[in-house]
Amino acid sequence: MFRSSLSRLLSPAGDSGASLPPFVYFSRLPVLETEHLILRPLRGKDARDIFAYSSDPEVARYVLWEPHHSLSETRSYIRYVRALYRRGLPGSWAVEHRPSGRVIGTVGFMWYAESSRSAEVGYSFSREFWNRGYATEALRAVLASAFESLPLNRVEAQHDLRNPASGRVMEKCSMTFEGILRQRICNKGEFIDVALYAILRRDAGFPPLS
Repeated sequence: MFRSSLSRLLSPAGDSGASLPPFVYFSRLPVLETEHLILRPLRGKDARDIFAYSSDPEVARYVLWEPHHSLSETRSYIRYVRALYRRGLPGSWAVEHRPSGRVIGTVGFMWYAESSRSAEVGYSFSREFWNRGYATEALRAVLASAFESLPLNRVEAQHDLRNPASGRVMEKCSMTFEGILRQRICNKGEFIDVALYAILRRDAGFPPLS
């Protein structure tokens, strides 16, 4: 599924990162274009859009970061992500909404393990744009690019059990539910059970790693 739709998901003008080492891919995140979205590296001028939703307690409720309290805090976050790019470390894309030109979320890598050829992805979106299919659209693009461009065999994602909508996004992206990890994380002072999902390279229709 992912491989057959790859040409639609990746930007014609972007570099898919094919045959590049992970360091190069993460330092030059490709621009990914879908029907409604443009996924691109974060920019300093994205701060107001990102603050608009990252300051919403409902958006931050089930993620590991606290709501942003100031535009300065959001700018610091953007500088942090851009520093990851410069170091060639896993980071996130800004998700730009084509019709409005607004940044409505982020999606990207939490970590990448070269030894096990595995990674974890995560995402956050503005509440205004929930339940419109955009998280699914963005995650599909990231998975397609990752399997096309990186020597990945497995990509994981997890969600707080109290947030089943996030699990539905993973399921729509052909990720398989693998179980519940009891009290896997401590979030905002509370131990939380999470659901673990994963997709293998073969599940996405890509050939085995050599």
